[in-house]
Formats: sequence, structure tokens, C-alpha cells
Amino acid sequence: MAFKNSPFHFQMVDVSMVDPDPGHIRQSIGEEALKGLTNAVRKLGIIHPVIVRPGSGDRFVVIAGERRRQAAIQAGETQLPVIVRSCTDEEALEVRVFENIGLGVRSALEPRDMATAIQAIAQRFESPEEAAQYFGRAPTWLAQATAAAKLSEKVSALLDAGKIASTSAAVHLEKLAKKDEAKAESLIEQIEQLPDGEKMSKKDLDEVLSEVPVRPEPTAAAEPPAPPAVEASQPEPVAASSAGDTPPWEAVPADAPPPPRAKVNPGKVKLVAELLGLSEEDEETILARLIDEFLALRRS
Repeated sequence: MAFKNSPFHFQMVDVSMVDPDPGHIRQSIGEEALKGLTNAVRKLGIIHPVIVRPGSGDRFVVIAGERRRQAAIQAGETQLPVIVRSCTDEEALEVRVFENIGLGVRSALEPRDMATAIQAIAQRFESPEEAAQYFGRAPTWLAQATAAAKLSEKVSALLDAGKIASTSAAVHLEKLAKKDEAKAESLIEQIEQLPDGEKMSKKDLDEVLSEVPVRPEPTAAAEPPAPPAVEASQPEPVAASSAGDTPPWEAVPADAPPPPRAKVNPGKVKLVAELLGLSEEDEETILARLIDEFLALRRS
């Protein structure tokens, strides 16, 4: 019987009874890459059951969810929620490939949506330090992770109208407004006057921002203890933990000077743009889309 039509059932099993599949396509999961997921499991448990198939004796083998299994072990969980389905090795491989092609059960949140959600949780705590510690991050991360939720009405309107290329560019513009209100107002007026279909690129904004003296933002004197082991950098905080997992709202501190950008082969940019159905001229949007899809794939 094909996997699509195979019977299945849910149950809670001892985590020690679930084995990894030696033939799994994900061959390497670094310790750092599990830190954020482990922290989440400690707080909420396993949200999505692991998909397994019957193994030898009373044991089970993972079909999809190996990262969740490992995070559960690191978080000290003894029980694992699983959905048991029978399938062949060939079908297990197909499930893994198609699940990741389709970005699994989740799609990455738009940066402002994520920032708003993080801000809503942070408001439950008496201080930013306590909120940051709950997320297993430093206080500087919280400020950056919620920056997109604090855009002014004018900047939000420009972003919604598509006249600013990305949320990160909008956050940069907001920071400019705090450092040089007059220059920010002038730039906002220029952007408002752009013809429909045109947008202010992050490169243009960076050129303006580079002319404004940078004032470091105050940070907390003491940072909360680091969590036991975090899902790498997504950063998972806005302060980078591990480059491969860093979501848009968890980049390096906004006041840090941007690192020099390597030149990308125009032919590759064009090919990726065609695959994503985007304009090859808007490299910022292409990059943002690739990051979203990569992160969703890694978290599935």
C-alpha cells in the first residue's frame, strides 16, 4: 500500500525506543544547530509529532523529525509524541525529499509578524532582560528581534505600499530617523514620491545611512546565562548564533557595520530569480526569499 493511503496512529512512546534512520538524507546536525530547538522543547515540549515507522521488536525508526528527536533528548524529555506509519525505504526517502521541497508543515513568518509575536510575549515580563532570558537570548537580541514591530506609521505605510524593498531596510530607515530626524524625513518624502512599481533598495538606504554617524545603543550591564545548547544562530537571535540558521529578525546587531558583500555571479542570480518567479534586479528580495525557504526547510 502506498504511503499516501497507509493507515497510521498517534501514540506517546519512550524517547529511548525511537532510533535514527542511518539512511536519512540529513546526515549532519551540529550541536549548535539544535540549541534554539532544544530551548523551545524545554519550554513547550514537542509541538509537531515525529513521524516514525515500526522497527525491530517494539522499537521505531524516524521517517521525519530527527532534529525534534535529538532536541527532545537534549531537553531531557522522556516521552515523544509520534505518528506511526508503515512504509518502505524508498517511500521514506520520498517523504523526506518532498517534505523539504514543500517546506514541511510550516512556512517562514514574515519578519514583522514574527517581531510582533515576540514583542507580545516579551511584554508579559517585567523587564527586557527577563524576556530575553525566556527566549534563551541576550537582551541585545530582543531589541533587534522586535525592531520590525516598532516601525513608525510612515515607514510602515511605505513598506506596505512596496516602496521599501524589505523589512530590514525599513528597520534601517527607522534607526536613521532616531539618529537624524531631518534626513530621515527628507528620505521618506523621496520614497513617497517614487512612481508605482519602484522601490527604495537597501543599497540606496545603506548609502544614506553610511553618511550618518553611528551612536551605539545602550545595552544591559549583565546578560542572562547562556542556554544549554541553542539551535544555531538562527541567529536564531538577532545576534548571530549560527549563520546557516539565522532568520531575518535575528541578524547581527543593527548598529554593527555591514560586512563587505561578495560579488555574486549574475548568471546564478538570474537562474535563481527565474526559479522563484522574481525579478533578477531585486537581489534583496531574492536573498530574503532564499533565507525564508532555507530556514523553513531546516526547521521542518
